[in-house]
Amino acid sequence: QMWTSGINEASKMALLAWEKETGIELVQVNGQRRYGGPPPGWVGGPPPAGTEVYIARLPQDVYENTLIPLFESVGKLYEFRLMMTFSGLNRGFAYARYTSLQDASTAIATFHRFQVRKGRAIVVCRSTQKRELIVRGLDISVSQQELEAMLQMVTEGIISVTLHASPCQRPAKLAVLKYRSHEAAALAKKALMEGNLRLRGAGMRVDWLEPQMKQKLQLWEEKLPSSWVHRGKSLAVPRPAARPPSLQDVLERLNILCWRHHLRTPLFITKCVQVNADGWQRFWYQVVIPGYHVPISGFTWVLQDKQGQSEHEKAKVAAALHILQVLGESL
Repeated sequence: QMWTSGINEASKMALLAWEKETGIELVQVNGQRRYGGPPPGWVGGPPPAGTEVYIARLPQDVYENTLIPLFESVGKLYEFRLMMTFSGLNRGFAYARYTSLQDASTAIATFHRFQVRKGRAIVVCRSTQKRELIVRGLDISVSQQELEAMLQMVTEGIISVTLHASPCQRPAKLAVLKYRSHEAAALAKKALMEGNLRLRGAGMRVDWLEPQMKQKLQLWEEKLPSSWVHRGKSLAVPRPAARPPSLQDVLERLNILCWRHHLRTPLFITKCVQVNADGWQRFWYQVVIPGYHVPISGFTWVLQDKQGQSEHEKAKVAAALHILQVLGESL
């Protein structure tokens, strides 16, 4: 511990001196320290996909005063992110986003296996924009609707949720979550991990879905229908139905629950606050239940489609599912 603290202190002083000399501002938030995104004086939108490189195998006491000048020597940086530990050391990896695809390619060609110190070669490659998460440790009784309702409350930008029978831990389920962007998936991963969320008493473990695991799930489900039966029921979990729950059904359940709690009929307010080019709309909702001590509000994403249910109705369904959980119903 003393050895670690000593290295950290010396590196910190060098970093502070470099910041003062260059006028560069570093912002630390959510376990990472960021420069730029955009950098000072930037005009226009962010660079295109493919301009970010992944940097790994960094010595933990190397900081931006060494890394930013090094990676800027081959092209203009739009953003640089160094992943940090609570102790102030780096986690051994970082991301550098360039303003052009050519500069990103040059950085990979120049710095892959580059020795930042004698005998310490780093790895530099194109950053992969992962959008899928895997959730392990789900109870076998967890339903599609229950999981989706919870995810809508704590994450944004989710495209699909698929339940699977666990090939490694039986009887149990796991889920694959697909998000509309890498950023949305990364924020969801952080929210799910830090929230210590539980469904039916079971804690969830969240990680990126790796290609090997994705292939394993596909092979597992191909074998299940004809060969794996448990207590008369296949452990293969059906793919989620395309048709969402109807507003009428959810409101009926909510009204019954309110009646049990001696509350009156809920009043819904829904408002579209964001529309994306891919058809997704973000809604804010607020529900006032006469007799309940506070209004309940939140956000949800809904997708435009031609299935007969309006976007406002879908937002009301999400709001009603939220209220059902708040009032303590086990879905």
